[in-house]
Amino acid sequence: MPKVFVEREIGGRTLRFETGQIAKLASGAVIATYADTTILASAMRADPRPGLDFFPLQCDYREKLTASGKFPGGFRKREGPPNEKEILTMRMMDRPIRPLFPEGFIDEIQLQAWTMSHDGQNDADVLACTAASAALCLTDAPFQGPVATVRVGRIVTDDGEQFVLNPTHAQMEFSDLDMILSGHADGINMIEIGAAEVLEADVVAAIKFGYEEGITPILEMQRELMEKAGATEKNVGELSLPAEDVVEKVRTELEQELTAARQIPGKQDRIDAIDALRERAIELFQIPDSGSYPEYKAVEKQRADAKEAFRKLEKKVTHRLLAEKGIRADGRGRTEIRPIEIEVGVFARTHGSAMFQRGETQSLCVCALGTTRNEQIVDGLMPEYAKKFYLHYNFPPFSVGEVRRIMGPGRREIGHGALAERSLLAILPELEEFPYTIRIVSDITESNGSSSMASVCGGCLALMDAGVPIKATCAGISVGRFTDANGKVTHVTDILGEEDFFGEMDFKVSGTRDGVTGVQLDLKARGLLVDEIEVIFAQARTGRLEIIDKMESVLQGPRENLSVYAPRIFTVMIDPEKIGKLIGPGGKTIRGIQERTGATIDVEEDGTVYIASVDSAGGERAKAEVEALGAEIKIGAVYEGTVVSTKDFGAFVELVPGTDGMCHISELAEGYVKSVTDVVKVGDVVKVKVIDVDQASGKIRLSRKAAMKDDKPQPVGA
Repeated sequence: MPKVFVEREIGGRTLRFETGQIAKLASGAVIATYADTTILASAMRADPRPGLDFFPLQCDYREKLTASGKFPGGFRKREGPPNEKEILTMRMMDRPIRPLFPEGFIDEIQLQAWTMSHDGQNDADVLACTAASAALCLTDAPFQGPVATVRVGRIVTDDGEQFVLNPTHAQMEFSDLDMILSGHADGINMIEIGAAEVLEADVVAAIKFGYEEGITPILEMQRELMEKAGATEKNVGELSLPAEDVVEKVRTELEQELTAARQIPGKQDRIDAIDALRERAIELFQIPDSGSYPEYKAVEKQRADAKEAFRKLEKKVTHRLLAEKGIRADGRGRTEIRPIEIEVGVFARTHGSAMFQRGETQSLCVCALGTTRNEQIVDGLMPEYAKKFYLHYNFPPFSVGEVRRIMGPGRREIGHGALAERSLLAILPELEEFPYTIRIVSDITESNGSSSMASVCGGCLALMDAGVPIKATCAGISVGRFTDANGKVTHVTDILGEEDFFGEMDFKVSGTRDGVTGVQLDLKARGLLVDEIEVIFAQARTGRLEIIDKMESVLQGPRENLSVYAPRIFTVMIDPEKIGKLIGPGGKTIRGIQERTGATIDVEEDGTVYIASVDSAGGERAKAEVEALGAEIKIGAVYEGTVVSTKDFGAFVELVPGTDGMCHISELAEGYVKSVTDVVKVGDVVKVKVIDVDQASGKIRLSRKAAMKDDKPQPVGA
């Protein structure tokens, strides 16, 4: 195939797709360039693996540091396992693409996206998601796309607040909205948002802007590329679907009992009843005690089909009960939130802790406060930065009553933690007000739906319990979607795990009373239109405010004082030119202060000094010493200093570590002084007054006599 390309101006920069020259042995490959950022995306299709009963879509995104002329850190100068950003981008690639394959399609599909060039301003994540779709469209896989992914920000200009399509890194520094949006010809099918309490109406306007100004023209470009490249006709292949006679037999025998079982209130009781029915579905097709091998294989296939037929029947029953009769598995109403239980101050020695339970979903959240030494340095293709807030989400097997291999966090855990983290980021105080590094750990100890939103609620409560002066209470809620056989759509609040599994949508919304701070949309249906998204936001807001009321009934706001086990941080500003003096030769001075006071001291290049100590008295002593070291020695100032040496002509007094002054023998005391050692000795602490500072040499002249005179009571009437 000859090299072909399409290009168009998108968001004020040129977007270009080309194919036909690179990776010609791939099923589909595209070089996507936006400004000076370039992605190589490839798509491969292969026959299904034997015994597979699910769609094995693999999405992989890697940032090659050579793309911006960087080297990997550490001894091993090669990129290692994917970092958090790469994993989150893989999830953003997977979620809008996976639902657009026909049911029963289980061929191997592998998508890879590599960053080949990066300009430091135009991020590669959204470009990679779009490029993967473009590469997939060039294959013969039955992908019902294309899809396009864009980022939307909002900044203040001379003309007021304006939405920006694919904002640069510099523009994002001033944006109160970070929205990633995916969609296709029939609507939106993936949303990720981090926002600073943005109104729902403004979020909806941003979605509409991103779809019309970004997604629509990029979809046109992909279709044009397919036409120019002569994309292969789609080949569905053999779909893995249960036989119709098996589906009908399972339905006839078990539909009525399954309908009743789906309405059992308790999760475990419901699971047990449904598991028993599933076994009965399989047992409808008995393996003969004797017979030919083909007969045995035929029944084995029927039993496998029966299991899948039962799953489809359970999904159909769940949709019918909800959409037609408004009946949920646990008996709740359509917008009813499960019972909420809250406890704060759960653990004695943590800086802050909370337990948040909603129905059968439970999160234990712990907050830890640290110093700048605890910041997480994030390095990649974008400019390096330090994270002062991070939230880690853990999902152990026992939370869902299972036994499985214990491993590190997977893509799901990282994704849920990132959602909760950006949802709470908007309510954190400014660094100048609260110069702490904050870590929250959310351990999910029970799970039956929306554990990420429980992490938002529990994390907010842990922050308040720790005394972090957050701006507002933040909560999260999830909304699901169900459609009956006639196309009637029903939205339900606070979905269960099985409502997520069998439903068409998991639309998570976090925020405060004043606006949205985080959104994540996972969609199995074809797409959502803007009008429906407005309805969902309104329903989510009602639920969110109800949860906030319950949270504030337990803890109205942040505690007035930090935990006694949390470090106290004092901030001191000194002249940057005196940083060397504070540190001292080989770090001697700063180490000495830390050893004497028990505090830890961190110094920034701009002269900001952070002093941290669990013992507030020690912190105050360290602060006083740092202030003294950074202070300018002025004539008339009085110090309590230590005599460090004596000479025939006077004594040298250390005013602050590293700064000495000379007190002449004539200034030691009133009257005649025969010998310096008659008045002071090395090690004595004396009060002295500065009587002269030589600006050229920096030499300081002191007077003990003048300081004593200032302390002497004056006669009445004098």
